Amino acid sequence: MGLRLALFLTVFIHLVGFGIIVPLLPYYAQTYGATGVQVGLLLASFSAMQFLCAPAWGRLSDRVGRRPMLIGSLILTAGSYVMFAFAGSLAMLFVSRILAGIAGATISTAQAYVADTTTPEKRTQGMGLIYAAFGAGFIFGPAIGGILSHYGYAVPGLAAAGLALAACVAAIVFLPESLPRESRAHAVARRASAGSRWAMFERPVVGTGLWLLFLSTVCFAAMEGTFALFGQWRFGLGPRQVGLLLAYVGTLAVILQGGIVARLARRFGEGTMVRAGFLVMAIGLVGMAMAPRMSWLMAALGAIAVGSSLAGPTLAGLVSSAASAMEQGAVLGLYQSMGSLGRAVGPFLGGWAFDHIAQPSPMWLGAIVVLVSSLLALKLPVRIGEGSKTAGLG
Repeated sequence: MGLRLALFLTVFIHLVGFGIIVPLLPYYAQTYGATGVQVGLLLASFSAMQFLCAPAWGRLSDRVGRRPMLIGSLILTAGSYVMFAFAGSLAMLFVSRILAGIAGATISTAQAYVADTTTPEKRTQGMGLIYAAFGAGFIFGPAIGGILSHYGYAVPGLAAAGLALAACVAAIVFLPESLPRESRAHAVARRASAGSRWAMFERPVVGTGLWLLFLSTVCFAAMEGTFALFGQWRFGLGPRQVGLLLAYVGTLAVILQGGIVARLARRFGEGTMVRAGFLVMAIGLVGMAMAPRMSWLMAALGAIAVGSSLAGPTLAGLVSSAASAMEQGAVLGLYQSMGSLGRAVGPFLGGWAFDHIAQPSPMWLGAIVVLVSSLLALKLPVRIGEGSKTAGLG
């Protein structure tokens, strides 16, 4: 089995399990008397733990290697899903999601694995593989969870645990270590003089990329978090229609990130793709806010999917290529941490705007922020390697 296929399957199976659980969480929590605020905190706890733990997991993978971190995270993930399946209280549900968030913080390790095994010129293509696995997992996971939920909440949890263990076995059998031993030793030697993670924000490409990821994720998460409410208010959509529309967005993203984005990046440059992606995403958010009919809404959602697909893998590729081989885990860990923070903040801000400003306001505000972000993206180099390489952390 090729390295790319093995890594894709590892991440894909991991994300299918995540997708099985997430749509069921609010309903499961309500069986234990959870309020709306408690459901929101339960959903946010996963991203909050990713935000806190991703940098530490990334730095640790620079020291001990990528493979043991990925395998360990899958075992911890399986344990969290078993706890979810047999939770007897709301408190146990919180513990299960906190553990899942800690384990899920190793997605940056998978990105670092890509960085270890690709040249800078093919970095965007490799990152696109991770993003495609994300999208595919979110397409199939909710559908599987919905079917299995008819047999009770324990069955989806156990199915997710089984998938995590299957991914663990696949990683053990097919995924070799990507980080040479000498690079790990060098990372350990450098740690004392590495400096604060926040010093990364002062590095031109890395710092710009971190802020761009945070801002764009806040906008996307605000839209995603209020989409069901907006669809119900504007078009009278129910859960089934909302699920199908989100699957449509995920399918477009998988198609684009599976190879098309990489070819476009080679032709036009990664920086150009990030800026174009932000502009297209802004157009999609405006179109969604103004949508008078379903055909308009689907076109707007398509634009959002295209824009996020153009910007996501190429931005990750630029940030990764601006870091040295010994700090890929640390840099990409902080990168994932900023994305997790955006996913935690976005739904809260979107819900507040929906309730206190106007129903379409999360999309209008998101479009404004993304447009401003496209100006910040002018600081990025057009292509990987054009002034993007920076000094180390020390």
